[in-house]
Amino acid sequence: MPASSDDLGPYVGFGGRVGRTFAGSESWWPERPTPPEGAPNVIVMLADDLGYSDLGCFGGEIPTPNLDRLAQRGLRYTNFHVTPMCSPTRAALLTGINSHAAGVGHVAHSDAGFPGYAMELSEHTSTLAETFRDNGYATFMVGKWHLAKDSDLANAGRRHSWPVQRGFESFHGILDGFTNFHHPHRLVRDNTQIEVDRYPDDYYFTDDITDEAINRIRSLKSSNPTKPFFCYFSHGAVHAPLQAKADDIARHAGRYSMGWDELRLQRHRRLVEMGIIGQDTQLPPRNSELAHDVAPWDDLDPRQQELFAHYMAVYAGMVDNVDQNVGRLIDALEELGQLDNTIIIFTSDNGASREGEEWGTSSYYTHLMGEPEWEADHDRLDLIGGPQTIPHFPRGWAMACNTPFRLYKINTHAGGHQVPFIISWPDGIGDAGSTRRQYTFVTDLYPSLMEMCGIEAPAERNGKQLEPLTGSSITSTIEDPDAPAVHTEQYYEMWGHRGYYRDGWEIVTIHQGLTKFGDHEWELYDLTTDPTECTNLADTHPDKVAELAAAWEQAAWDNQVYPLEEGTNLKHIYRPEWVEQYEHPVTLVPGTPTLERWRSQRMLWGRGFKCTVDLDFAAGDEGILVAHGDQGGGYLLSVEDDRLTFAHNDGHRMRRLDGGTLAPGTRRIVLESTAPGGNVWDFSLTVDGDERATGAGFPLFLSMAPFEGIDVGIDRRSPVDWEIYERHGPFPWTGSLEKVTYEPGPHAPDAPTQMIGLLEEMGNKFE
Repeated sequence: MPASSDDLGPYVGFGGRVGRTFAGSESWWPERPTPPEGAPNVIVMLADDLGYSDLGCFGGEIPTPNLDRLAQRGLRYTNFHVTPMCSPTRAALLTGINSHAAGVGHVAHSDAGFPGYAMELSEHTSTLAETFRDNGYATFMVGKWHLAKDSDLANAGRRHSWPVQRGFESFHGILDGFTNFHHPHRLVRDNTQIEVDRYPDDYYFTDDITDEAINRIRSLKSSNPTKPFFCYFSHGAVHAPLQAKADDIARHAGRYSMGWDELRLQRHRRLVEMGIIGQDTQLPPRNSELAHDVAPWDDLDPRQQELFAHYMAVYAGMVDNVDQNVGRLIDALEELGQLDNTIIIFTSDNGASREGEEWGTSSYYTHLMGEPEWEADHDRLDLIGGPQTIPHFPRGWAMACNTPFRLYKINTHAGGHQVPFIISWPDGIGDAGSTRRQYTFVTDLYPSLMEMCGIEAPAERNGKQLEPLTGSSITSTIEDPDAPAVHTEQYYEMWGHRGYYRDGWEIVTIHQGLTKFGDHEWELYDLTTDPTECTNLADTHPDKVAELAAAWEQAAWDNQVYPLEEGTNLKHIYRPEWVEQYEHPVTLVPGTPTLERWRSQRMLWGRGFKCTVDLDFAAGDEGILVAHGDQGGGYLLSVEDDRLTFAHNDGHRMRRLDGGTLAPGTRRIVLESTAPGGNVWDFSLTVDGDERATGAGFPLFLSMAPFEGIDVGIDRRSPVDWEIYERHGPFPWTGSLEKVTYEPGPHAPDAPTQMIGLLEEMGNKFE
């Protein structure tokens, strides 16, 4: 008997008719999602830590002809804002939801157990990728993700907040917040880490992800020229480490000897001349706030000036390279006849970064532990920018990059969140080359793209009701330069710094850690007359301060902003119980892929550890037994000329222990460390129970180091020991290696995890 969709049973839901034969049946196919006729392609390109005035079309001296060309074909928004930090901006951009409400109120290197700081995208949000995919678009991403909690980046971690699980049909890039541009620590394709023993000598991360984006576009358009795509192009540049190709650095050598004070003046002058800011816009004094201050350039030692100018030349080389690759992408679109019907957005995730602090560093991880050594950095000036150093510039350059605004990334003053914004779409945007001055915020991109592409935002995802979008479409301002702003209120919060914008008025704080939160911190500015926050009106308009402070308080509760960071860093220490599974001993055998960063760090973070190597040694065997880390910090055991060596690289200097000659036969090598406190390790090296070497006072790794994971029988990618790398490359072990076993030891008495009670007691004073 023929079956139809009205029948129950196996054919329920079928829209045709089923008989006994094909000839006697009626075919039916489920409808596939189809994009609107002529729907544009979309590329959202997000730079990392790029300052407001770093581009030529925003007053910068760095040549950016390709981005300038995009601006001439489109619009520049001069009053565009993001959050003051990378992960939160990415969450807000992709979901159209305020970052804390989306679950990502801070960088995704913590998991404190509170809804606004889950460090993964909420299930009650839909990403741009998911929405475009469900409306017939191809979706792909290249570059930096940074929207999954660090403990879930492990190979055994959940992938529910990885790119492919959040709507991208393909992904190529890094899941972490940054990487070595010459030797990326861990590349991921889709859901799998890419195993790389050694990168080509001319490898550069920005070039690589551009190649991947172009290849995906060409592949799609050759397969189906009518299918539109959404490409999220999320740069690692210009986040630390500041590394660039030699030719790009050389192009800017000597340019910055004038210093950051003069650079600010020059950029401010150009911004006024170009009409990006008004002629009466004041350039604020040099940043002088406590713990944010910048020294006058002319007061610096000449060797400091030489070193610091080189840091900025490397940074300029990175910006230059981004622009070159934008040009390659534009050319590829033009070659395919797709450029005019492609919406291209270029912006930054926050203002320029002050993480190099007062003197900068050639060793980013060591520096994060508070050990500036500018004299030692100057001694290896020629290496800065290449693969052997992990640099960051002094915050004086971040101040200049954020011209004309105050302060930096992390701050809720404008230097932290007012960034360049370019949108180009020749087929859909007129008034090419113009500027728009309306206040806009990163959450506005989601609804704007939906409207521009003729797509409706979904109401639910996987059966769960979605949070309402907090952004508003800015298409009215695209069409009319005089249209009123559609985004009239916005809260800010980062590391306890707070801010609130409403209709041209703004309150903002600089919060000093371990001090009381309160209304006494608020500064007040009338941005319609004082866009660079020079004149604090809090004392003369207390009613306005009270009004906006009450609005911030309500927005904070509505968006899961509480609890605030009081200065204890407890948010980095609190961890769920299941994280302890990553601290169990582990045995690794030759051929095991690199044990990724998080799992590897759990073996030794803030504690002693024991590393046991079992092998059957024959005379002449050589190579790496075990390596953990890279040029930014790490350690290894190796054998050359039958001699065992332990090498420790703290990011600035190498220390080695001689383990003596190995005799043929079955051997057990044990590297054991204790952590007595003071951020140091004491090491002992034994062979078959015979102590061969000891060493005290080796710097213990904290913060992000070692950034590369553990390798057995090889030192992949960025090497721990550059001298070995120059002689042998990754130096794979030539003999018989049975296994390497790691056992975590006791924590140091002053390790953060041992001080939770004290930190809580301190923090409670500021409740």
